[in-house]
Amino acid sequence: MNSSVGDGLSVSPSGNVPLHLQLRNHLRAQIVNHSLPPGAALPSEAQLQAQFGVSRSVVRQALGALAAEGLIDRGRGRGSTVAPRREHHRLVQRMPGLSTQISETGVSVQTEVLGFEVETARGMAAALGTPEALALKRLRSVDGSPIALIHTWLPLPLCADLRAEDLQNASLHGVLREKLGIDVTAGRRQIRAAPADSDLLSLLRMEAHSPVLLLEGTSVDASGRTVEVFTTWHHADQVVFDIDVVNDTGDASDGFTHSPGLKPEKTEEDIPSEITGVGYRNLEPLSERAHALAVELDRFAKEVRGGRIRQP
Repeated sequence: MNSSVGDGLSVSPSGNVPLHLQLRNHLRAQIVNHSLPPGAALPSEAQLQAQFGVSRSVVRQALGALAAEGLIDRGRGRGSTVAPRREHHRLVQRMPGLSTQISETGVSVQTEVLGFEVETARGMAAALGTPEALALKRLRSVDGSPIALIHTWLPLPLCADLRAEDLQNASLHGVLREKLGIDVTAGRRQIRAAPADSDLLSLLRMEAHSPVLLLEGTSVDASGRTVEVFTTWHHADQVVFDIDVVNDTGDASDGFTHSPGLKPEKTEEDIPSEITGVGYRNLEPLSERAHALAVELDRFAKEVRGGRIRQP
């Protein structure tokens, strides 16, 4: 049992929020921020009554709401425990997107196309270097539960043959490669926590005032041409960003480094100037070196899997 549950917290009958929702929110916050990790036992109903000064019915309503949300497991005679996290992991340094990475784990991913139209290239889409862009709006779900809303801009006329039905329950990068012959080879990504408006919260079925994980950036093809600008809002309770950390001992003088025997796919001079507005040259040298090394390692892994390099 985690005796810290409820420490420093209270519920108030004078507020506008019902007592059971106040208690549920307190417990939910501790589960989401891992103060109560998966498998941790919650106090008994009687202990929660005493800690928060509420009735048994209030406690049962709060626990019932948490169970309905899948955050706790309740068992007769054994109390309540924090349920295993329903998380979907994304390696942000890998070029394959969210749909592909989650599908690789054997989970079925659904993609719904919410918007598909031509618009004047402005704002982030101006990085495409074309006067017009194809603007996409897609909702990604797993087992019927929304996990990400994606806004993407593609250059025109390069992607003029793309159709909305091509993207239904499909990977954009896969469609670009198979239908248009566009192979996405590199890119730049930025991650931040961001507030969400009511429309976004509704689409992702999130609690009011909940933050989202925002991933935005650009992608380029083998020639260095910008072929994608995107902004993706992730459900922060269901998507986790993983980052492989390496010991960087390279020379930091030029901001780029590579391992012996491996040639980086992109150098600073290779990056098109139209991308600088979304952060290519404005990032810290450490971020640039990490990106270059991640590209090299991904290419090296592909060569090993393909048998072109013999494993020791």
